Amino acid sequence: MFAMPTFELDALTTLALALILLGVGAQLKKCSRWLTQLCVPAPVIGGFGFALIVWLLRDQQLLAIKLDTAIQTPLMVAFFTTVGLGGSLGLLRRGGKILFVYLGACWSLALLQNLVGVGAAKALGIDPLLGIMAGAVSLEGGFGAAAAFGPIAENLGAVGATTAALASATFGMVAGGLLGSPLARWLIERNRLQIQADQVSTLQHLESAAQGSVAPLDAPTLLRLLTCILLIMVLGFWIGSALNEHLGIVLPSYVGAMFVAIILRNLNDRARIIDIPDSAVSTLGDVCLGVFLTMAMMSLKFWELEQLGLPLLVILVVQVLVMVLLCVFLLFRLFGGNYDAAVLCAGFMGHGLGATPNAVANMGAICDHYKVFSYKAFIIVPLCGAVLIDIVAIPLITWFINAFA
Repeated sequence: MFAMPTFELDALTTLALALILLGVGAQLKKCSRWLTQLCVPAPVIGGFGFALIVWLLRDQQLLAIKLDTAIQTPLMVAFFTTVGLGGSLGLLRRGGKILFVYLGACWSLALLQNLVGVGAAKALGIDPLLGIMAGAVSLEGGFGAAAAFGPIAENLGAVGATTAALASATFGMVAGGLLGSPLARWLIERNRLQIQADQVSTLQHLESAAQGSVAPLDAPTLLRLLTCILLIMVLGFWIGSALNEHLGIVLPSYVGAMFVAIILRNLNDRARIIDIPDSAVSTLGDVCLGVFLTMAMMSLKFWELEQLGLPLLVILVVQVLVMVLLCVFLLFRLFGGNYDAAVLCAGFMGHGLGATPNAVANMGAICDHYKVFSYKAFIIVPLCGAVLIDIVAIPLITWFINAFA
């Protein structure tokens, strides 16, 4: 039997490839008016393109490509650390109400996706457990929840539940990555929103830097900033490990660093211990964001979509339509009906159908397009979409699985 050759890329080679793909994606977006108007993120363009090539090579039994994405997580943590360094406690206080509204929307979505999944599965005559797999398990839950709950559903009699869940998660990642930014841009243009956020944009700082009013990112500034970010990342890791060990609280790797960065930023604003230019923080954050998102997208396993049967595909299309309608007719208004609300909707589409990296990519594309950074969105979405959501979503999923077994 013919054995398909395998080409493995180590961590450094994968990083280099991600940088190339990010550059290619940015150039393609720059040259394509259509991609620019849709606000498709450059990491999605480059990463998706590579993932498609990997899929085609694998499908033709020509070559299997394996990537080592070990550097992806540190880059993600570094990006959220820069977000924390750009935030303020005053912003969190002003955004407190929206944070709880957004969290309520996340919890409600977990219930809604399960109801849609079960209802559509029954209407199509398939096992309701498979409908749950194509609901909050794979969409709002992502690959982690799909891998965790799939075997449980199989043990309860749902044949192929794990495969269905993983394939649905892949579908959700693709849909969330492609639809979030265009939807937010449509909301902004349709409602003729004033392009401003609750805090001065770091992108505007960059423009000021180009005019000479802000210090450029020179070697001493870069060294100082890298030292600060890495120390914050280490401190955040220690705090996360301590919470897990002593209290049993498990947090995503970036949450601890982000909140340590927020606290230290606000202490530094008062004490003026170290000079941290916003323009330098933004530049470094943009690089980390672009590379880690490209690595996430280029690692997508498109061949898992081949496992989707027509009934599951119908359910997933319905789920996407429900998400779009929810954002357009309800959530945009609930989130405030302004620029921040549109960015929040982009993030909601991203993690509601895929994962936090999708949400970040969508929000980043919108902020880059309009040159205004929404700190509120970049703090609320990761906190709710990757941490607080599980308080209700996991028990809901568990109840639905047991109720329809």
